[in-house]
Amino acid sequence: QVQLVESGGGLVQAGGSLRLSCAASGRTFSDYALGWFRQTPGKDRELVAVISRNIGATVYADSVKGRFTISRDNAKNTMYLQMNGLKPEDTATYYCAARRGRITVAITQYDYWGQGTQVTVHS
Repeated sequence: QVQLVESGGGLVQAGGSLRLSCAASGRTFSDYALGWFRQTPGKDRELVAVISRNIGATVYADSVKGRFTISRDNAKNTMYLQMNGLKPEDTATYYCAARRGRITVAITQYDYWGQGTQVTVHS
């Protein structure tokens, strides 16, 4: 089992940057594919980016390609989301998630979730 804690959210002006972190407990962090997802009120939770266990294969939502970068440091049990060129439509609660096994974009396949961190982008 793994427990996840997000940090790094906040209020930022459009065009600005933020870096989210997701710290994980447990000794087998590298066994888990990881992902960032986001949700706004009244909408379904959606994919932002996912990253594989070891080789760092990644998949991004079209809406964030070229602006966001997902990464992980297995030695530190931490995943990151570098967000550049933020837009008001990026405003959401951002969640990190983990699943034991291979990378997937299917949100229902992620078993472990953090509590979320709020990102607000104002114009």
